[in-house]
Amino acid sequence: MIKAGVLGAGHLGKIHLKLLNQSSEYELVGFYDPDLDNAKKVSEEFGYRYFDTLESLIGQVEMVDIVTPTLNHYSCAKKAIEKGKHIFVEKPITKTIEEANELLDLIKKYKVKGQVGHVERFNPAFTAVKKMIGSPMFIESHRLAEFNPRGTDVPVVLDLMIHDIDVILSVVNSEVKEIHASGIAVISDTPDIANARIEFKNGCVANLTASRISLKNMRKSRFFQKDAYISVDFLEKKSEVVRMKDAPENPDDFAMILQNAEGVKKQIYFENPEIQPNNAILDELESFAEALKNNTTPVVSLKQGVEALKVAQEIIDKF
Repeated sequence: MIKAGVLGAGHLGKIHLKLLNQSSEYELVGFYDPDLDNAKKVSEEFGYRYFDTLESLIGQVEMVDIVTPTLNHYSCAKKAIEKGKHIFVEKPITKTIEEANELLDLIKKYKVKGQVGHVERFNPAFTAVKKMIGSPMFIESHRLAEFNPRGTDVPVVLDLMIHDIDVILSVVNSEVKEIHASGIAVISDTPDIANARIEFKNGCVANLTASRISLKNMRKSRFFQKDAYISVDFLEKKSEVVRMKDAPENPDDFAMILQNAEGVKKQIYFENPEIQPNNAILDELESFAEALKNNTTPVVSLKQGVEALKVAQEIIDKF
């Protein structure tokens, strides 16, 4: 078992603590939170050991799980890496690209591994269809959330849209060519609603919308490619695949047939992939444990976390 410690015992930190404590891959050593009152409360309520200092916790573990506000990701990760510890860091990897690039250099220097918590990669609705997403040429994503003060220390792009940026970069095998974007601050000091159009060198176009001031929650992405239309509902954990194939000479009475201007007939087939229920946060943490045990590249490497941050930062710069 891998000895693990958690930095940060807020809302998400408590979830990580619970899952690491349950996991057969990890031995939860304890946690550190700079808010001593909160640390004592969490320790008394759940029985986790809390450490008085960040350094004392890092010294007792093999893997550090960083679930602090984004502003502190860099400093916490740097201290852990320089002590030779593997790191799991929540998204976004850091606040700035400079900080993220330095962490990349540090993990190479100290020969440790790192993974970024882009949890939607482990959403069962996405994993059920990922292998079917071949060469998408148009992608549309909507990530809408009701207002919650938690997370407003960063623009909505780093708070919400970065989930979809990471997913899109994981399925589009091409470099980014150009980005157009706009964003508006409504309640916060930073943009609360944003739209971005990402054009890739291979011709693919992705249109992303993110909002944290909506009246309802929505997390949907649609992938259009030559042979299929694939819809992923990250919130409801549902997927649908619509395929078009040459129509048979004698289709059955219930077949859905389309005919174009040239007279070519296509039949539409609907698939609803089986969704395997899971705990995506537990899966991402345990996938990191597998990478550590087998000395393989993590599913969401620090390098991929940096690439997502670069795109997110370029979007913000366009505002």
